[in-house]
Amino acid sequence: MSFDLEKIRGDFPILSTEMNGKPLVFLDSAASSQKPKSVIDTIRKYYEAENANIHRGVYSLSQKATEKYEMTRIKTSRFIGAACAKVVIFTRNTTESINLVAQSWGRTNIHEGDEIVLTELEHHSNLVPWQMLAQEKQAVLKFIPLNQDSTLDLSNLDEIITERVKLVALAQMSNVTGTIHDLSAIIRRAREVGAKVLIDGAQGICHLPTNVQREDFDFYAFSAHKMLGPTGVGILYAKEEILDTMPPWMGGGDMISKVWKEKSTYADLPARLEAGTPNISGVIGFGAALEYLESVGMQEIRNHELELLQYALDRLEDFGGLELYGTNDLSKRGGVISFNFPGVHPHDVGSILDEEGIAIRVGHHCAQPFMDFKGIAGTCRASFYLYNTKEDVDSLLVGLKKVKEIFGRVLKR
Repeated sequence: MSFDLEKIRGDFPILSTEMNGKPLVFLDSAASSQKPKSVIDTIRKYYEAENANIHRGVYSLSQKATEKYEMTRIKTSRFIGAACAKVVIFTRNTTESINLVAQSWGRTNIHEGDEIVLTELEHHSNLVPWQMLAQEKQAVLKFIPLNQDSTLDLSNLDEIITERVKLVALAQMSNVTGTIHDLSAIIRRAREVGAKVLIDGAQGICHLPTNVQREDFDFYAFSAHKMLGPTGVGILYAKEEILDTMPPWMGGGDMISKVWKEKSTYADLPARLEAGTPNISGVIGFGAALEYLESVGMQEIRNHELELLQYALDRLEDFGGLELYGTNDLSKRGGVISFNFPGVHPHDVGSILDEEGIAIRVGHHCAQPFMDFKGIAGTCRASFYLYNTKEDVDSLLVGLKKVKEIFGRVLKR
């Protein structure tokens, strides 16, 4: 498939619907993307004609479901450039993937006085698990600071990532500002001191061509629902030699080799880290989402979003009266724009846009340390994906004009 925007939009049934009596303008893909018909049909087909539990059934229906489930694991490994399929662990979401690393690898390898390095721009999912682990193990959290344009200040990187650091954990791309971090310099420094690197790819994987081996990630966590797939499916990639050392975090069915009354032995990868019945339909549906993304092409998606991003930033700057957050260097930015009307609460902006059929996200975006850094309570966030158009941006500007008219007296103060 070449990048045919009209055809792509036709593949997403919800884009032809209305919200509050107005044509839907969906600008909240950073929270969760919309789903193409191929994904919806795949899930429906599973429940209508293929529904069975996986791995243990000897009957044909179970074997077929198992085959499709495991085929998605293979597709996922290829999509991210992993060495093999067994290093792909299915979870519920990015949050669970990061918690799995914290509770399994972290509890085994982080000790009193060890240091964990994060950034001031992390989503709470890549902050709170490390806070909990640090409190339990009496470890130390350190933070790479931010420049005013929301890029990372790497000027003192050697002083932050020292011999005491055991893990560096940061996002590939910010969910608030769309900032794409310079991971190569951070990974290079982590290697010099023997630290492991975890990348929160929840935002990056949807928008950027990613190869976990080439980029030398130790851990990579992301979610299906932000990349055209269903909710309830997360992915953890880790290098095989690391996964081999990780004890189970959850016990139960399918993750065991042999169970006695007093003890158990555990299964090989990936089953050892996937206890219980998984989201079978979701994983199978995710396979269809990966096929769709590959048919369009991740670089084509990136190019389209850059064009939209430049168009939107130019229009918003010309609009006037807005405070925009993030770098102006588009090579370091994905399709996310956070902004504020000074003097107007983001929730008020979001509510007025909702009346016009425009869906954006408002609030702190699970990134309260960044909001503290900026001295604000939250922002308005518009985020783009492969199905968005310049007309969507134009609609946003029309909606913002209405906000400006309603709150004109406040804005003039």
